[in-house]
Amino acid sequence: MIVHIQEEDLDEVTAIYNYYIQNTVATFEEDTVSTSDILYRINNVKEAGLPWLVAKDENQTIGYAYATLWNSRSAYRNTVEISIYLKHDVISHGWGTALYTMLFELLKGLSKHTAIAVITLPNQASIALHEKFGMQKVGHFKQVGFKFNQWLDVGYWQVKL
Repeated sequence: MIVHIQEEDLDEVTAIYNYYIQNTVATFEEDTVSTSDILYRINNVKEAGLPWLVAKDENQTIGYAYATLWNSRSAYRNTVEISIYLKHDVISHGWGTALYTMLFELLKGLSKHTAIAVITLPNQASIALHEKFGMQKVGHFKQVGFKFNQWLDVGYWQVKL
């Protein structure tokens, strides 16, 4: 089931994201975040009129996806950056597709024009998910992040909604 985030989801969303901070290069954050940090981010998304969704399986939050404004300058108001994170042990069970299906529908309903995703490379699973939704690679930045003693590339994917 895909629903809008509620305060009761904060602990699980925080745990999901902290796993990626501590164990992967999917995010370039290096210090774990608190539930109050996540709540602040959720409130910013909601204040921008954008969705933050969670996937629930038997009342357990197992993933989330959301959109943020891509840039604060007014001419970019119809372009969003999307993000998705799933519990590391439920990847490839269709939850990413379900989250993005609803997220894209909501963004179209909000008259957003373009969605952008930033992916740490290599990450074939994330690339496949984004390309499943018609996103195309439009940029590649080499060695722009440094985490776990390694230089990391990022790619930009984009789709017109």
